Amino acid sequence: MKRTVLGLLLWAAAAAAYAQGASNAPGDKVGVGDAVRVTVFQQPDLTTDARVSERGTINMPLVGEVKVAGMSPNAAAANIAAQLKNGKFLKNPQVSLAVTTIRSRQVNVLGMVPRPGRYPLDESSSQLQDVIAAAGGIAPGGAEMVTLVRDGKSQKLDVMTKSFALKNGDTIQVERAPVFYIYGEVMRGGAYPLVPNMTVMQAIAAGGGMTPRGSERRLKLRRAAGDGKYVETDANLQDRLKADDVVYVKEAIF
Repeated sequence: MKRTVLGLLLWAAAAAAYAQGASNAPGDKVGVGDAVRVTVFQQPDLTTDARVSERGTINMPLVGEVKVAGMSPNAAAANIAAQLKNGKFLKNPQVSLAVTTIRSRQVNVLGMVPRPGRYPLDESSSQLQDVIAAAGGIAPGGAEMVTLVRDGKSQKLDVMTKSFALKNGDTIQVERAPVFYIYGEVMRGGAYPLVPNMTVMQAIAAGGGMTPRGSERRLKLRRAAGDGKYVETDANLQDRLKADDVVYVKEAIF
């Protein structure tokens, strides 16, 4: 009797350690596509490695198809144990179930990435940076500050500096990086990345500075008005820019 109890304790400890190594966090549910391992105390022939079918079931020796999807690993193990007991295969089966590979937990990656789509979360790829990398990284012109949508709420996250664990159902939106445009009497007109709190003076510097014909007194700023129209105003060097602003440096009047 003591030997049986000791064996059961050792088996339970080993099963718990295996489940912990498989990253079965509290509250996790078994899902379709997950790979699981089922062990039965003192019944090595019943050890089963299986993938959860589209019907949410796995096939077990003796009892056949058993529902496991939507249950916690402990509840799924209890369901298998009940099937073994009710079928009179075992008198008092002790069953453990561990999720070894998670495929049911997925996130959406959209926007400025080479391969937008749905990506699975598992113990080796649940961080924001991991999922962005799986989608091919941020495409040219994409912003490093991304939007995370979770449970209907959104927040901004910096891909480069912040480690962030994702959850099932999260959506990552990689937006186009904000830019401004500068034309006229500057050395290198065109589109440039917009940094926070950027001024007109900094925008001119990004464009290589003014040509000898340019005038600091003849600066124009064209900005979207929000109704599909644009408003053009005189600008000064300390004005702060917004995304898609257009700065025009006019020729000096002599």
